[in-house]
Amino acid sequence: MRKAMAALAAMLLITSCGGGGEGSGGGGDRIRVALVQGLAGEEFYETMACGARAKAKELGVDLDVQGPQKFDPTLQTPIVNSVVAGAPDAMLIAPTDVKAMIAPLTQAKQQNIKIILVDTVVEDPTIGLSRISTDNLKGGAAAAEALSEQVGGKGKVLVISTDPGVSTVDARIKGFEDEIKASHPGLTYVGVQYSHNDVGEASRIMNAALAKDADLAGVFATNLNSATGAGTALQQAGKLGKVKMVGFDAGPAQVKQLKDGVVQALIAQLPADIGAKGVEQAVAAVKGQEVTPSIPTDATIVTAANVDRPEVQKVLYKAGC
Repeated sequence: MRKAMAALAAMLLITSCGGGGEGSGGGGDRIRVALVQGLAGEEFYETMACGARAKAKELGVDLDVQGPQKFDPTLQTPIVNSVVAGAPDAMLIAPTDVKAMIAPLTQAKQQNIKIILVDTVVEDPTIGLSRISTDNLKGGAAAAEALSEQVGGKGKVLVISTDPGVSTVDARIKGFEDEIKASHPGLTYVGVQYSHNDVGEASRIMNAALAKDADLAGVFATNLNSATGAGTALQQAGKLGKVKMVGFDAGPAQVKQLKDGVVQALIAQLPADIGAKGVEQAVAAVKGQEVTPSIPTDATIVTAANVDRPEVQKVLYKAGC
């Protein structure tokens, strides 16, 4: 029955990345793990998948990778439901909302699927045997420090984020705000605006901010799409180098922006490490071994001065393995 359910679920997959995963079609004794990304095709999550695949291959685990076409719980929920129907041993997931994803993940938990949260989390502390994520509070604080340095410690600064209720970016915003209040009295924080993870909307927000505050000194873009949209607006407005920007994430578009002078610094996460550690914790959970409840991962500040160094090149995101 379990194999029949798995076969049916495979046919019902809403979206998939990389086919059946490492070692697909393996024997019944192999551990089966599903990785549900926050957004299929985004370099951060593709790099996470690469790290997970490499670790799955090393450990002899069958891994399937899926993700929605938008960072949206209404699109992620049916994927989770399909995964649950396939009854894998474990699920790695980057929840797209701290509240909305609780119900589908509770159903997965009730089916004895071991759940490991990667990158993002939900508010229910009982969901997620292990939670593996960048220390986003520290990342936000580092962004504030970097932006303060770029603007000379004074002036108006803006945050452009995705949506409220996404645990990772919420933490980045808090870290940024706390650092400004504590250590940068010369900065005037004009608040956060939300782009809904849409490049065009981020560009519109940036244009409106420039019109409202002609003396805007800097902007912190909390994720890949926010930085891309804001950078486009700055370039079109002739504000490159005048309004400083710090971005979060280091996909190919962000690295190009860095080299082109659109952004002055990037906070690069380590998504491949998150994926690899997620698989390790999933295997430990399935085998009844000790699982680490919380694993923070590091971030790296990338600048034009260090971007070409080999150690920094290793942390830049990939479009595929």
